[in-house]
Amino acid sequence: MSNLPKGKFWGYRRSDGKVGVRNHVLILPTITCAAQAAKQITELVDGTVSFIHQHGCTQVGVDYEQTFRTYVGIGANPNVYGVVVLGLGCETHQARSVADELAKTGKPVEVVSIQDHGGTLMAVAQGAKIATQMVQDASAQMRELCDFSELMIGTECGGSDACSGLSANPAVGVVSDRIVEYGGTAILAETTELIGAEHLLADRAVNEKVKKRVYEVIEAMESRAIMMGIDIRTGNPTPGNIRGGLSSLEEKSLGAATKAGASPLQELIDYAEAPSKKGLVWMDTPGQDIEQMTGMVAGGAQIVLFTTGRGTPTGSPIAPVIKISTNSALFESMADNMDLDAGTIIEGKETIEGVGQRILDEIGIVASGKRTKSEILKQHDFGIWRIGPTF
Repeated sequence: MSNLPKGKFWGYRRSDGKVGVRNHVLILPTITCAAQAAKQITELVDGTVSFIHQHGCTQVGVDYEQTFRTYVGIGANPNVYGVVVLGLGCETHQARSVADELAKTGKPVEVVSIQDHGGTLMAVAQGAKIATQMVQDASAQMRELCDFSELMIGTECGGSDACSGLSANPAVGVVSDRIVEYGGTAILAETTELIGAEHLLADRAVNEKVKKRVYEVIEAMESRAIMMGIDIRTGNPTPGNIRGGLSSLEEKSLGAATKAGASPLQELIDYAEAPSKKGLVWMDTPGQDIEQMTGMVAGGAQIVLFTTGRGTPTGSPIAPVIKISTNSALFESMADNMDLDAGTIIEGKETIEGVGQRILDEIGIVASGKRTKSEILKQHDFGIWRIGPTF
């Protein structure tokens, strides 16, 4: 794989034309009551993935719609070969409704209900039986040579420090621009952590509609904080960021925005929404790492680039997450979790462009099958941004 042609990777072509970099069979629990049963199926059947969550019932309105969109998006992600949708039976988010939407992708989808199958044990047995056949079918699919234009890359920074905006983040910005040049898509997220840098992105909007939307989502995010009596623009609510040398959210935002490189901003989409355009896209997400990463993967991102200066093991059950340390001390102290070191920029050993190229090379290898540290450690984190009360 080290001899991959430039701008190419080995991926799995799906029936809808999209390309996956992994070939998972997903056990998708639509309700928290089914999450443990889903976990039991993954323990029985190798080649399956799932996640623990607390969502799926007593949700209404836009909160219901956003969670539903996230479920469907996670199952529809090109990294998923097939889905066993596991429900309880009486929840708000009905398993059949999710499965019907997923079936439109053309991938194998089956439904199992705990209540309809007479309880947890019978549901687990049925789910495991279905998943076993799906995994065998998935294992027969061969990878084919694909172009970087097929890639959608999510970008994220968490546990930032004073080096983030000087090393790893701008290096990821180089990668974002290169992915866009290849004809692919780069997602910028974390609206909370773009407050103070919104004017820089607005100036790169492709039209007035996108520019207006930039200021609208920033204002909405700030308003949520003000309703709780907090002015987050001039402060920094994260203790780790403060200890890492960032005095304010604006200071962090100026560094976080560099992950977007210099490409024009094509559109600004809602949480867990699939982009309608290629190029640089901003997804409106919170700053919480797991929630915003879940949103990008639900939007279709096959790989996530995650920069960190303080260190975090966060991963995804669906997309490989490439962890990039902003300083070399972290790369050495958390070697079990870090994939690449961008601290060489701080030390003067490499340029931003050089590290960006190294990350781009790693994307090709990871997309072709190399497992990241978070995958090896089964760091299957999942969380949905809730925007309404539970009834």
